[in-house]
Amino acid sequence: MTKRIFLTLLGLIVVVGAIAGVKVLQIRQLMAQGANFVPPPETVTTAQARSDSWEAVLTSVGSLTAVQGVTVAAELAGKVVRIAFEPGAQVHAGDLLVQQDISSEEAQLPGAEAAVVLARADLARANDLLARKIVPQSDVDAALAKLQQAEAAAETIRATIAKKAIRAPFTGRLGIRLINLGQMLKEGQEIVSLQALDPIFVDFLLPQQRLAEIRTGLTVRLTGNALPDAVIEGKITAINPQVDAATRNVRVQATVANKDEALHPGMFVNVAVVLPTREPVITIPATAVLYAPYSDSEFVVEEKTGEAAGNPAGGGADDPAGDSPDLVLRQQFIRLGEQRGDFVAVLSGLKEGDTIVSTGAFKLRNGQAVVVDNTLSPKFELAPKPEDS
Repeated sequence: MTKRIFLTLLGLIVVVGAIAGVKVLQIRQLMAQGANFVPPPETVTTAQARSDSWEAVLTSVGSLTAVQGVTVAAELAGKVVRIAFEPGAQVHAGDLLVQQDISSEEAQLPGAEAAVVLARADLARANDLLARKIVPQSDVDAALAKLQQAEAAAETIRATIAKKAIRAPFTGRLGIRLINLGQMLKEGQEIVSLQALDPIFVDFLLPQQRLAEIRTGLTVRLTGNALPDAVIEGKITAINPQVDAATRNVRVQATVANKDEALHPGMFVNVAVVLPTREPVITIPATAVLYAPYSDSEFVVEEKTGEAAGNPAGGGADDPAGDSPDLVLRQQFIRLGEQRGDFVAVLSGLKEGDTIVSTGAFKLRNGQAVVVDNTLSPKFELAPKPEDS
């Protein structure tokens, strides 16, 4: 009985040992296959770093202001008896906007004018009597003073009548009406906004170190979300002679034509000042860049060198040299400059003619084998105009 148990245990040990040996051999074979495995090459699109010259520009954010803009207000208190404008209308200098009640002044004016006529007659009579030496010179002087006082009183009434006819001080576009017919206006009460929109000013700031590069007459280009697919050009017309001591910025003003009145005071726009020089740059597609907090990089496509060329697996029997890819990636750290359209300028790290991966850099790694297929490569443009923008 004991011998039978012993033989059974011995048989189990032999079976378990055989199974363990087979598994060890299988694991070693899998490890060897993994060590010799070469992943298939990644298909990539490529572009070349190229030399170009870009317009030198200074960028800023500007605010639009009217060449002339006021809120028309009542100069004197009075009742509104007529509103002679439509909100949003274009008016010319001198056009009547609001008429206030002048019935009291009109009633006073004939009396004041009659007093002028009487004072003038008294002065003529006094001069005649003086010539005949009947009255002294003081009587003539008193008559003259009385005439001047009467004329001043009449002129004051006429000025009051004129001020109560509120007119446009210049040609421009009216805003929303702020008064109603029959309303009693106080002195200085606002009536309507009046803005001259063509041309229009754009005010923006530039750092003081750029002051030597700008001058009046330089072209500025305006873009913004209120100007879809439009670039409006103007000229620098004024540079503030004083630099802000707090920000060390200088205020610059440009004048822009605005015939279609697409620009309005108070809007913000992106401003680009076009300098007379051009900057040589090395450009690559912006989609080629692998952005990272520590440093930006991109992948350069290079041919394999040395023994590894044509055989990344070391020349295995199942991997003939003729079927292996001969291009690999090298991750290159770069320093970027300005981006324009689909391109970005490279300040250092690349030279003209380098072949780089143009898309999908986020899924690649250093030393990876690749094959190039540019049939699906996107078209890169310096001034793209997407159809759905």
